[in-house]
Amino acid sequence: MNYEPGYINDMVNSPSIPSSIFRRVRPFLRLCAERSSLPVGKQLHALILTTGLTATQESLLNALLHFYATCGDIPSARKLFDGIPHSHKDARDGTALMSSFSRQNLPVESLRLFARMLAQGMEIDEVAMVCFFSACVQLQDDCMGSQGQGYIVKMGMGGWVKVCNALMDMYGKRGMVDKLRRVFSEMKERTVVSWTVLLDATVKWEGVGKGRVVFDEMPERNEVAWTIMIVGYVGSGFGKEAFVLLREMVFNCGFRLNYATLCSFLSACAQSGDMVMGRWVHVYCLKMMEMEMGIMVATALLDMYAKSGRIDIATGVFNSMPQRNVVTWNAMFNGLAMHGRGRLLVDMFPRMTEEVNPDNLTFMAVLSACSHSGLVDQGCHYFDSLEPVYGITPKIEHYACMVDLLGRAGRLEEAENLIKKMPIPPNEVVLGSLLGSCSVHGKIELGERVLQQLIQMDPHNIGYQILLSNMYSLAGQSDKANALRKTLKTRGIRKVPGMSSIHISGKVHLFSAGDKSHPRTREIYLMLDDMVQRSRLAGYAPNTTSQVFAGSDGVEGDTGKMEEKELALFSHSEKLAVCFGLISTRAGTPLYIFKNLRICPDCHSAIKIVSKIYNREISIRDRNRFHHFKEGSCSCSDYW
Repeated sequence: MNYEPGYINDMVNSPSIPSSIFRRVRPFLRLCAERSSLPVGKQLHALILTTGLTATQESLLNALLHFYATCGDIPSARKLFDGIPHSHKDARDGTALMSSFSRQNLPVESLRLFARMLAQGMEIDEVAMVCFFSACVQLQDDCMGSQGQGYIVKMGMGGWVKVCNALMDMYGKRGMVDKLRRVFSEMKERTVVSWTVLLDATVKWEGVGKGRVVFDEMPERNEVAWTIMIVGYVGSGFGKEAFVLLREMVFNCGFRLNYATLCSFLSACAQSGDMVMGRWVHVYCLKMMEMEMGIMVATALLDMYAKSGRIDIATGVFNSMPQRNVVTWNAMFNGLAMHGRGRLLVDMFPRMTEEVNPDNLTFMAVLSACSHSGLVDQGCHYFDSLEPVYGITPKIEHYACMVDLLGRAGRLEEAENLIKKMPIPPNEVVLGSLLGSCSVHGKIELGERVLQQLIQMDPHNIGYQILLSNMYSLAGQSDKANALRKTLKTRGIRKVPGMSSIHISGKVHLFSAGDKSHPRTREIYLMLDDMVQRSRLAGYAPNTTSQVFAGSDGVEGDTGKMEEKELALFSHSEKLAVCFGLISTRAGTPLYIFKNLRICPDCHSAIKIVSKIYNREISIRDRNRFHHFKEGSCSCSDYW
């Protein structure tokens, strides 16, 4: 029998329907579901209704329910489920609808249906329980999840492997590794999925060391297990260990890396900055996929290059792609925004609209790029065009970008008025952007008002209070600065320490301010002395206004305090990482450094000079963007 879509259309539109066709309605519906052919299936549904076929074959309603649930048409599936008599419904009907709720990220509806099935005495099968635990994860409802475990024990489902795997997955995603291990140890039968769930949770919450123990104990390993372990190594900075495992996976075990695995590797490289692994994956894609790596992998590849500081290579990957979707364009725009290339992004935007329709994420990247590049008028134009031109209702993220855009440009009154006119209450990101702009432009009074709102939202976030304290010091209001710092000290609250990392010879080296734990500490500090002396001769003057000590008034009177501040500035984490890079690489080699916080003004000024003295290109990715230092200048043009 021909089940091609064209045949289905001919059958539906035929003026005379052979009675033999009715026997084939179910297979047709299954085919439509498999191919997600919603329009054709709806035509078939209309045919069933107009011929009155459900009057004699009520089971067709169940088949239609499964069709709509599989295709994700929730309203139609729910209507059919409610309309089918209870006597004609079984566990498969309930689980079909629950599965659809789960796929459509409707966890509340999924749990409500589960409760309804219990109340009506419907049988609960393993698919229903898997959907139940998935909903608990989405809702972060640990109490409900524990009740689910009690239910499966009570109903004798403890030996159902898929149900136990789903239960362990729930505990793993919620960080409850001890409970996961208890379930694992009580399982009489374990599959490779069971082991993989345990491995994933162990690597995520307990580190790659304990994860490797689980990995080595696994009686069987699938691609997912190998990927979890390798990605864990890359993310933790163990590049060499990741490569050893990758070679074993590909060359010894014969696994061919699929799209999902490649994207996982590239995502890990993007976060850690491990370019050695990233380049290997790129070469593998070109060799094994014969230049046709697909949109998904190519997009992950350009995202990895952009986030690792190689925006020109990312642009080359983008331009070489035969096809691009909106996700690709968004990745490219995010990369350009991160690297401060707002003008290039604005020039590219018309090309994008010719290929795809921009979405809300597109405009977040566009507005961010305009903010980092000082393109205030262009940013305002795009924001004003969101709803009338592109049909996109501005979200809180768009407003946050606009507040940042106006604030950076010194238009704080406009930024504050925009917040007041927002149709939704401002969140911490919006107000935090405004406070940051107050710090840059010395608007203390506005900063105090904003800080009060931020404290109400998150009283434990001291970053904002330290920012205001520094504003007081810069303005000569030492009493207020010391009082605020004393309050923080009394509460026992400490600032998140700045950390900088650099990849050298397949290994990540991590530094904190004043760090002396590295094996080459003596050489690093000798280079630091040389760097400071040569920088001073080239015009560097320490910016001690950004280095505040408890009890210090921030004025240029106390020589001892000033020297202490300068010494602390010299040993900031990014300067130590630069020094290590200088002694560990050949002359002229570019340095790429990654920092968890915003680079401080003193380090920004110093590294500009260092790039010229040592003839090095130095790229630093901080919390907000990239700074590319070359020949005494920075790509941000000091607008950051």
